[in-house]
Amino acid sequence: MGTSLNRVEEEDYSSYTNSSDFISISLEDNNNTTKTATSTSKSSSELHPVCLPPHVTTWQKLNHRLREIFFPDDPLHIFKDQSWRRKLVLAFQYVFPILRWAPHYSLSLFRSDLIAGLTIASLAIPQGISYAKLANLQPIIGLYSSFVPPIVYSVLGSSRHIGIGPVSVASLVMGTMLDGEVSHSNKKDLYLELAFTSTLFAGLFQASLGIFRLGFIIDFLSKATLIGFMAGAAVIVSLQQLKGLLGITHFTSDMELIPVLESVFNSIKEIGHLPKGVNPTSENKLYFHGPHLQLAIKTGIITGILSLTVSSLTLILKSFLTIVHGSFSRSAVNYNAGAKTIFSNIVMAATVLVTLLFLMPLFHYTPDFVLAAIIITAVVGLVDYKAALRLWKLDKLDFVACCCSFFGVLFISVQIGLAIAISFDSIYSITQITDTFVLKSQVGVSVFKIILHVTRPNTVVLGNIPGTQIFRSLNHYENATRVPSFLILSIESPIFFANSLYLQERISRWVRGEENRIRENNESALKCVILDMTAVTAIDTSGIDAISELKKNMDKRSLQLALVNLVGTVMEKLHQSKTLDSFRSKGLYLTVGEAVDDLSSSWKHWP
Repeated sequence: MGTSLNRVEEEDYSSYTNSSDFISISLEDNNNTTKTATSTSKSSSELHPVCLPPHVTTWQKLNHRLREIFFPDDPLHIFKDQSWRRKLVLAFQYVFPILRWAPHYSLSLFRSDLIAGLTIASLAIPQGISYAKLANLQPIIGLYSSFVPPIVYSVLGSSRHIGIGPVSVASLVMGTMLDGEVSHSNKKDLYLELAFTSTLFAGLFQASLGIFRLGFIIDFLSKATLIGFMAGAAVIVSLQQLKGLLGITHFTSDMELIPVLESVFNSIKEIGHLPKGVNPTSENKLYFHGPHLQLAIKTGIITGILSLTVSSLTLILKSFLTIVHGSFSRSAVNYNAGAKTIFSNIVMAATVLVTLLFLMPLFHYTPDFVLAAIIITAVVGLVDYKAALRLWKLDKLDFVACCCSFFGVLFISVQIGLAIAISFDSIYSITQITDTFVLKSQVGVSVFKIILHVTRPNTVVLGNIPGTQIFRSLNHYENATRVPSFLILSIESPIFFANSLYLQERISRWVRGEENRIRENNESALKCVILDMTAVTAIDTSGIDAISELKKNMDKRSLQLALVNLVGTVMEKLHQSKTLDSFRSKGLYLTVGEAVDDLSSSWKHWP
């Protein structure tokens, strides 16, 4: 057999490169004879050199890496080319989003928000009472969670449809974890102090994730395991309500399936009392000393993670306070009731305040089975069997992860189910790290490093090597040139649950940056984004959803999205999910060169 020197036969790229020549192709056979294809101008047997990346200082590397880790969405881009006064206004609007919409608020918006606010208040009041009972707390405390947090969110939040309030699963987990070591009936004062302290640490934990932009830690939660976890938790919460539905007095506080079912067949009836009024602040109830501080911290962190977990699944904003978060049921009601701005939360808070001051005695007569029915109605929608069936169809491993998380919650505990959701492959290790966080900080650092590499994959902009069909990083090869009207990106990692959200944000930032660069240099408008998927060796259901969302976002921007060099398994999953259907026309190519050539030709024929 003869040997062959690799050469590239080039098509005419004069339409988008600086060279109008064809490069010749040389083939050497075993007789050392050379057959040369002539070009229209000159021939060459020179190989294009492979070079090292340009030198970058350690500080430049660190600066780039930190920006990619913590600021993939480039939140400071709004301040670019603005006067210092305008920057000051934008800064205040960034911190206090209420300043964006309040100056333009109108009477017509108020009418809609008033109706929506009263509607969600009618749901928030009985839910607040019910969820407080799940946490073994006084019902009035549950109403505080539907009074103060909505007002705070109205000033600091940005979603107009989100309904702020307590969440059932987090309330149940808190009640179970605390009551397991400190009885709420025998040590009421200590239990209340621990509950307040736990919610404080939950709030501090979540606030730190936002302030230090560490939300990517939550990206490590798989959608598949979240689906299983939430379904299992919803079943457990619903079973716990059998106490109220059946009027049972002696009922287990455990959250496992078997103990709950045992209690159903061995118990009797009961009722309670609801005082009115607003209590003073509770800073004197915080617990910062004694043997139970570690329990309060652990409960707070787990509750904080749990609230974030719920929000990740329901796709609601990641803005929380204590055991409070964006409730799926309240947000849905708020949206359907026609809320136009966040002012609907203020209306809800005012309604709850009036209830606290004057109407609480009326709820004394609310039967336990009504409160139980409210809770069951709120959580039953978290059992997403259609999503589980979709996992089975697209990715069997994701389906197994979903089932493991579901049965972990159902038969072991919610904490273990959450641990599975955090790390399906290493549940035991994660559990141990959680239980001995301080003693095993070295392990935590190592895990954190792995998470960074997994959740923040590299993406680079590609340019064309003049006279070739070769596309390489613009930062790596100085002679690589941009192709007018194209943004060509290479994704250097599989796409899955841990990085799918980041990639969406980072690609959107690349597009925004390219559009700004084009305007500054008065170049041809951006028409197409090409994703080189050569290094994308695998994709899961979260990654599939990310590609689908990118396609929708590009369509909204009137930009074409094309995928290049899909490997077999990735293409198969995109086909099974019907995501490829939207790419059938001018959207799938074998190479970047073919994509550029074909799309450029189609634009020339546009009228």
